[in-house]
Amino acid sequence: MMLSRIIFCTAVLLATLAVILLALFSPLPKRKPSPPWLDLSLYIQQPHNNNNSIAGSNNAGKQPQPDSSGGAFIFHRMLTEGPENTSRVVGKAQGFIIPVEHFANSGFNIIYLTFHTPQYSGSLSVEAKHVSRQGTEELTVMGGTGSFAFARGVAVFAQTTDQDDQQPPSGNGVDYATYHVKLQLRFPNQSRTVLG
Repeated sequence: MMLSRIIFCTAVLLATLAVILLALFSPLPKRKPSPPWLDLSLYIQQPHNNNNSIAGSNNAGKQPQPDSSGGAFIFHRMLTEGPENTSRVVGKAQGFIIPVEHFANSGFNIIYLTFHTPQYSGSLSVEAKHVSRQGTEELTVMGGTGSFAFARGVAVFAQTTDQDDQQPPSGNGVDYATYHVKLQLRFPNQSRTVLG
């Protein structure tokens, strides 16, 4: 009887010691790496051919401004690598925005950035729900297609202040403002393939 108690206590002691040693010396589980980030810096400019239009307006090419009557505006701009109007065009920026409070959460208030380069081919959807008409706007990237499939992140829009980067006023009310866009994108997995 005494021998069985000694064997039982020794077995419990060895099992406890094995659990403690395994907890101390086993390798740590590999942490899943954080999603990869992609930072892009681009510029949105007036197209050279002035094909822009504003809903309900005859002022083609004029920078859209919301009015108190609740009008919407549509815009079509070039997406370039630099602020100069001679910079390489990498895509386009298009949007349809209803800048009225009760439409603030509308699914229409989206800016689409479409890319056509050897490195990136696809588009991003930027949510424009809380546009405050300040010098810098921080908007949310809600998703994408192609090279930007399932992308999420932040898009910071800022109007450039360097007058040398803008075309001279034409006298017809056309706004040639250039906007600097900084994109910080994350993707759901690291096995993202960039299509060319």
